[in-house]
Amino acid sequence: MRKAASLLPPVHSAANGLPIYFLTGKNYLYQTLFCITSLTKHSTEAFRFILIDDGSFDDRLIAQIKRQLPGAGVVEAKNIDSNIKVSLPLDKYPVLNRKRSEYPHIKKLTDIHTLPGEGWKLVLDSDMLFWADPTQLITWLKNTSMPVHMLDCKESYGYSTALMEDLASAKIPALLNVGVIGLQSRDVNWKDLENWTAALEEQEGKTYYLEQALSAMLVAKQPCLALDKQQYIVNPGNEDVVQGKGVLHHYVDRSKKDYYTIAWKKLIV
Repeated sequence: MRKAASLLPPVHSAANGLPIYFLTGKNYLYQTLFCITSLTKHSTEAFRFILIDDGSFDDRLIAQIKRQLPGAGVVEAKNIDSNIKVSLPLDKYPVLNRKRSEYPHIKKLTDIHTLPGEGWKLVLDSDMLFWADPTQLITWLKNTSMPVHMLDCKESYGYSTALMEDLASAKIPALLNVGVIGLQSRDVNWKDLENWTAALEEQEGKTYYLEQALSAMLVAKQPCLALDKQQYIVNPGNEDVVQGKGVLHHYVDRSKKDYYTIAWKKLIV
């Protein structure tokens, strides 16, 4: 899959296209390229892709991005670090700064929503493939008025709902999955995230799903658009993969095997 990704034809990023953000790097760019290729294969919309450095970008990777995603935005770690120092200074946000160094997933919040511009930002995970035109998602991109997210196959927050609701002072939305997550940057309350992270880990320990839990807490007091679960599928079954059912597949858990052995190959036939 890595070799095939390096041979994918260029996908041009439009300066005025619908903006989509990816947190990516050396270990994930090949997945990002396949995700983008699958999207543009099924949609006639113009997109503007912004790739956020997870800390592993180097000259060779940047050259590959420029070759295969001409016109795409590239935000390198040095620029991100400058943003973090201004928006999340270490003396005021020690927990979030620590989590950035030990838990890369939180960078989908910290590194993207501290970028200049306080508008809506749609972030996609790289381990996904589109199988049809994502009209529901594109409609959201053109008319953003509330957060958007996928629906999980099972609730995976890593923390008890009771604790999350107590900290957020709101009812937590069920089954939120951050494979697709669109948030308004100016609505991200960093002090809440700092306090919530500290309290969650102090009371119930660390978890791989922290970023998903925090995202659910962030949107708990707002109406949200939950993408159609039958079309935007988390952890697709083998039949879903073989037949290319639905619009989008997010390959987690058991579906990883089919992702690596079946799914991506269907895009280059």
